[in-house]
Amino acid sequence: MDEELRNEVEAINSIYGDNSLVAGDEEGIYVLTLPQQAVSLRLRFPSDYPAAPPSILGTQSSGEHSRKGEAAHVVDVVRDILGKTFQPGEVCLFDVIEEVNNIFPSSFEDSEEPTSEASISVEKKEETIQRREADDKFEEPPPWTLSEVVIELKSVFVARSAPVSSPDEAKLFLQHLLDSDKKVRSATHNITAWRIKGEGNATYQDCDDDGETAAGGRVLHLMQLMDLWNVMVVVTRWYGGHQLGPKRFSIINTVARDAFVKGGFVKEDTAAKKPKR
Repeated sequence: MDEELRNEVEAINSIYGDNSLVAGDEEGIYVLTLPQQAVSLRLRFPSDYPAAPPSILGTQSSGEHSRKGEAAHVVDVVRDILGKTFQPGEVCLFDVIEEVNNIFPSSFEDSEEPTSEASISVEKKEETIQRREADDKFEEPPPWTLSEVVIELKSVFVARSAPVSSPDEAKLFLQHLLDSDKKVRSATHNITAWRIKGEGNATYQDCDDDGETAAGGRVLHLMQLMDLWNVMVVVTRWYGGHQLGPKRFSIINTVARDAFVKGGFVKEDTAAKKPKR
């Protein structure tokens, strides 16, 4: 298995749970279980991935309670997202899964058929309620822009940036993320920072380490160096069992910066001055 594919498999399973992406019965074939759907898909990764895109072969399982045609619709949507998301040379499954999660509600929502406790756990029901309550607070979900996923000694890092106009809005965006995304909520750390210019030239900036000592301050300092305003960032880390030492701060800043760049918050002259890694 190519190292980039191996790292992607490791990242997907770290973020969405063990066996979310597993090798199939043939070389190059993998089974992807979508985190909010009952459907699982068969994917083929070419030998030169990520120079060439994976292909969606069809469904591995359509789920016990799925409606007629639902699985085929999911396949079509995932193929469309993959076609729009894939960039030669870049792994893409994390971005594809996140976009699928944005488009489809949980397959346990809106179901009119009665289901037993064996098919839907209490945990799944509670997660659905939390997601509904979080969505009810917003006409549209916060417009997060995601960074590339970075894996180091099985620790997984990813950042999200979003435009904000007040500290209260930043806090609401963070709470929505934690309420609506179980994987983010259960991560080891969710490091946050924001800088905001309000009315009358009032300025606000704040950060939170979430247990990763000094990490929030370092991200805030990065934002100061980049002269970023009216934006927030959340850097999520799932601990992989190995201490990284000071290198973790470099990775945290790297994914934060990537989220800022991808979100269009960075001026061209600032983007050109990429920090040394």
